[in-house]
Amino acid sequence: MYKLLIRPILFLLDPEKVHHLSFTFVKLLSKMGFSGLFRSLYLVNDKRLEREVFGIKFKNPVGLAAGFDKDAKLYNELSNFGFGFIEIGTVTPKPQDGNPKKRLFRLKADHAIINRMGFNNLGVYEAVENLKKNHNVIIGGNIGKNKITPNHLATKDYLICFDALFDHVDYFVVNVSSPNTPGLRELQDKEPLTALLMALKHENHKYAQNKQVIEKPILLKIAPDLTNDQLSDIIQIVEDTRISGIIATNTTIARENLKSDYDLVEEKGGLSGKPLSKRSTEVIRFLSEKSNKAFPIIGVGGIHSVEDALEKLEAGADLIQLWTGFVYEGPALVNKINKAILAQT
Repeated sequence: MYKLLIRPILFLLDPEKVHHLSFTFVKLLSKMGFSGLFRSLYLVNDKRLEREVFGIKFKNPVGLAAGFDKDAKLYNELSNFGFGFIEIGTVTPKPQDGNPKKRLFRLKADHAIINRMGFNNLGVYEAVENLKKNHNVIIGGNIGKNKITPNHLATKDYLICFDALFDHVDYFVVNVSSPNTPGLRELQDKEPLTALLMALKHENHKYAQNKQVIEKPILLKIAPDLTNDQLSDIIQIVEDTRISGIIATNTTIARENLKSDYDLVEEKGGLSGKPLSKRSTEVIRFLSEKSNKAFPIIGVGGIHSVEDALEKLEAGADLIQLWTGFVYEGPALVNKINKAILAQT
C-alpha cells in the first residue's frame, strides 16, 4: 500500500515538508491507538534475531540511521515499525537552522536523495528532554559541532553533546563525515581525529567513574569517499583509540552513473540511496577484512532491498541501518529484512 498509494502522493510534495508532515501523521495515528497495528504488521519477534554488539543486546540488527529523527521527537513511534534501534541526531550544542532551503532533493530515477541540511537541529538539550520519554528503545546519539565553531575548538562541542546525552543514549556516534558543514570532513584526518576520539574516550572514562556506571560505546561514522589508504588509517585509529566500532558509511559527494536530470544531479550536498550501495559495501568489506574483524561495523548506505541488506551483513556488518531505503520502500522493508535474516539461521 505504501509504494502504490502513499508514496506517490507524498512524492508530489516538497521532501522537507513531507518529512514534517509524516512525523505529524505518525504521531497522530499512534495517539489514536494504531501503535499495536504497526507492531503487528512490521515487528518480527524472534530470539534468533537478537544480536549482542559492543555490549548492547539488540532485539534485531536493523536500525534507523541518524538524520531521520534529528531531535528525538518520534523514536518511540518509529520503533513500532520493526526497528531494533534508533539513532537520533546529528545534534549540536546550540540549536541551528542549518543551510538555506531548498536543501533536500529526491532523485526518483535513481532511488536516491541529495541533502545539504547542515545539521539543522534544536540543540542537544532539546533532544535530552525528548529522550526522557523513552519507552525502552535502544538509542544511538549522533553528535557533531555547530557550524560557527572553528575546527580547532570542535572537541569542546563534541564533549558538550557527550556529557548532555550520556545518561540518555546507549551508544555514541561521532559524526565528522557529513559533507554539509564547511570544513567538517577535515576532522577525518588522522591527527585531529585521533585527538578528538581520545578526548571523548577520556571523558567517557571519567564520567563513568564519577557515576559508577559502565562506559558507553563510541563509534565513528566515516565517509564513503575515503581512499584505501585513508581507510587503513581509520583501522589504525580504531586500534590506537580503542573506540567501539565504525559506522560505514555517511553520504557521498560522488555523482557517478546517475540517471536523474542534470540540474538535480548537480545539486550540492550528500547523496544517499541506491547509488551508494556498492561503495558502502566495499568500504565495509575493506574494513572487515583488513582489520581481521577487529571491531564491530554498522553498515548503512543504499539498502533498498533484502539483497542489499544481506550483502552488507555478508561483507562484515554486524548491524545495519536504513534511511533513504525507508523513505522509498516503506516500513515493510524492515519486516522483510528481518524475516530474510531469520530464514538464513
